Amino acid sequence: MTRVFNEVMLGSIELFCLCAEQGSFSGAAVVAGVTPAAVSRSIARLEARLGVTLFARTTRRVSLTDAGYLYFQRCKEVLGQLADAERELAGNQLSPSGVVRISIPTPFGHFRILPLIPAFNELYPDVRLEVQLSNQNVDLTGQFDLAIRGRNIPDSSLIARHLEDAKLVTVAAPAYLAKAGIPETLDDLDKHNCIQFQLPSTGQPIPWLYRTDGREIDKLTSGTVCFSEDILGAVSLARHGGGLMQTYDFCVQERLNRGELVEILPHYKGSFRPFSLLYSKDRHMPIRVKKFIEFLIEQLGANKALPE
Repeated sequence: MTRVFNEVMLGSIELFCLCAEQGSFSGAAVVAGVTPAAVSRSIARLEARLGVTLFARTTRRVSLTDAGYLYFQRCKEVLGQLADAERELAGNQLSPSGVVRISIPTPFGHFRILPLIPAFNELYPDVRLEVQLSNQNVDLTGQFDLAIRGRNIPDSSLIARHLEDAKLVTVAAPAYLAKAGIPETLDDLDKHNCIQFQLPSTGQPIPWLYRTDGREIDKLTSGTVCFSEDILGAVSLARHGGGLMQTYDFCVQERLNRGELVEILPHYKGSFRPFSLLYSKDRHMPIRVKKFIEFLIEQLGANKALPE
């Protein structure tokens, strides 16, 4: 028989989340306006019902067990959905509020998303954005509301909204080219120091992409330096004469305009990598998240309508 999710259970879950956030039963008691003994009894009942230990207890603090951490993540999500539902029913979502958590790749964040955030803040001042700049895949079932990622998205449990096709360009510093020569063909790349960037999901350097005769070519290159997280470090190295590099044109456009970097192999360009906005199919979408999605798609010029 399905257990009834009653008011007592909901209260125990709320106290459990408070204990996890405060790191102590007494801290949770102060926030909730009850006694520490009442908190302790509530957590004990919840652990007995679930058949697991949620907290490792010491004389001064409590900390979540592995099972407790997993339960905490799901409970936060459910309580957030309940709060969103109450606000919608009360009509308070005419002005969206609350937290939107998003993970963005470092270069796309710096050059494409972060410049847009002040305009979003003006439109929706009560929405707080928590931004992680990382090239690592993240959990979209509890930790983040949204993620932006490049390349193909194989996970069928996610909805992917196309944002932009980022053009690729190969560049080097004038000083490096004066010393090492200017490559004219793709085979010439084998004679040069090519700055590498390692894909976090595979640990392998990313092939460089080129177009010729209407077809795309993956070119494996080699070099003395490989970056694993921040592609902006590779841009800085190239700027100081460290070798050739391929990156998104938006990462180096200002340096190209100033002459700090020079484009090479322009007759082979035309390749790009797509960036998409990801979110879970199965997750309730608060209006604040929907508004942020619509804002990004509108600003970056892709399809504007958000499916219901």
